[in-house]
Amino acid sequence: MLRSTNVINGFVNEARMSNSTNVINGLVNGHVNNRTANLLDNRYGLVNGHLNAPNFQNQNTLRILMFPWLAHGHISPFLELAKKLANTQNFIVYICSTPINLTSVKKKIEEGSNSSSIKFVELHLEETTSLPSCFHTTNGLPPHLMDNLKQALKNAIPNFNNILDVLKPNLLIYDTILPWAADAAIERHIPAVDFITSSSVMTCFIFHMFNNPQGKGNDFPFIDTIHYRSYEKHHLENIIACAENPNVKKEGSIYKSSDIVLIKGMKDIEGKYSDYLSEMCGKKIILVGPLVQEPNQDDENSFIIKWLNRKSEKSTIFISFGSEYFLSDEERREIAHGLELTNVNFVWVVRFPKDSKGKKINLKDSLPEGFLTRVRNRALVLDGWAPQAKILEHPSIGGFVSHCGWSSIMESMKYGVPIIAMPMHIDQPINSRFVEEVGVGIEVVRSDNGKLLKEKLAEVINKVVIKEEGKFVRERAKNMSENIALKGDEEMDEVVKEIVKVCTMSSMKKEASKINGL
Repeated sequence: MLRSTNVINGFVNEARMSNSTNVINGLVNGHVNNRTANLLDNRYGLVNGHLNAPNFQNQNTLRILMFPWLAHGHISPFLELAKKLANTQNFIVYICSTPINLTSVKKKIEEGSNSSSIKFVELHLEETTSLPSCFHTTNGLPPHLMDNLKQALKNAIPNFNNILDVLKPNLLIYDTILPWAADAAIERHIPAVDFITSSSVMTCFIFHMFNNPQGKGNDFPFIDTIHYRSYEKHHLENIIACAENPNVKKEGSIYKSSDIVLIKGMKDIEGKYSDYLSEMCGKKIILVGPLVQEPNQDDENSFIIKWLNRKSEKSTIFISFGSEYFLSDEERREIAHGLELTNVNFVWVVRFPKDSKGKKINLKDSLPEGFLTRVRNRALVLDGWAPQAKILEHPSIGGFVSHCGWSSIMESMKYGVPIIAMPMHIDQPINSRFVEEVGVGIEVVRSDNGKLLKEKLAEVINKVVIKEEGKFVRERAKNMSENIALKGDEEMDEVVKEIVKVCTMSSMKKEASKINGL
């Protein structure tokens, strides 16, 4: 179980600075506001574009700056990890992101018991005509603007450097796809730890490919189950191209990490993959648990939950492909026709990218003519956001048609919902193979040319939710949920211990340097 005792007794905090620089929790445009904390909202690092500098009472408390990539699927695990760490009373955690992202997550901790130990630091990107501030996030970002967002973030490196200079954290926990953040911390003698929000399975597959591109994946130790299918070969080719590109640093994010690497996941089911990754990179791999967000009880009275309340147990499936992926017209039509062929109720969340003016496609116009009328008695089709965790825990849900994003897989496992796997891109195909290996889902395999087939979708849905031949998946998903509940937060004991060790070693090195006059 997660302990709340102070495990940092005896830690020498090298950051006992003057009052003007001690624990500044926020930064905008490089300006520091040293007004007293009681004049500002002490819960957040930034108020009206200024910094507040609250008094820091416990000198044994470590300050951790977290910096996730600008996607909800990355920010959410960082936030959940922050909550776990804050609950130990050993850490003050600062989460750094763009204002639009922070606005969407602040409410998730406002009423929590650890809200005073989690603060937010705004990182401002340059606002342009093609990339206004509403697009400083991947949520709803038109795909053609992704490169613009990545470039805007790189252009904001000086702003991030300022945050490090002002906050002077004891540790930076950075997203594995932002290695430059680790460089900035290391330059300032701040230890940095890589946090990987994708699976150990995918991480060790990619790491193997980068070390052995000539094998083209055929020499991967777990190739019998973990591989790309023939119609997904372009994903493998892209990985091999990166591995063979002399301009791509093979000593990337994971090598910059200070002794340990954190990965979202569970040792019980991913142990062989995390062990192989540790063997390859020479770092201690620590799986931090599923980090699933608790359902918001305010959603209990939402019209979605009220609709589900009228459905019988395990009679309904939930369909969602994450907040970052947008179905093509062809995929959307095929899924709609596939759902019509099933005998189950369903809640389908359909998402569209915004256009340059922030407008979205009309839901009704995007679906086959007459579809909503034909399924009206057993379907709820939504445009935009839905409380996924709250839906998955509902007793009427008997299956989850998922793109197999890692966070969605973890949520399914926690709530015991079997997965109808429909991977779309990047890591999702590998995650989908893992879902089948673990036994908590069945994949909807496409045609040889990669086309999604409505008949295959309907077949897998009926098998997973209704038919006797899918009973093993339903039972395995239920057992997985029970094991996760039984295990609780025990992974966090090791996480806390290792983070303290990293900070302690860094402090000792700094003290030794001072003694030696360096």
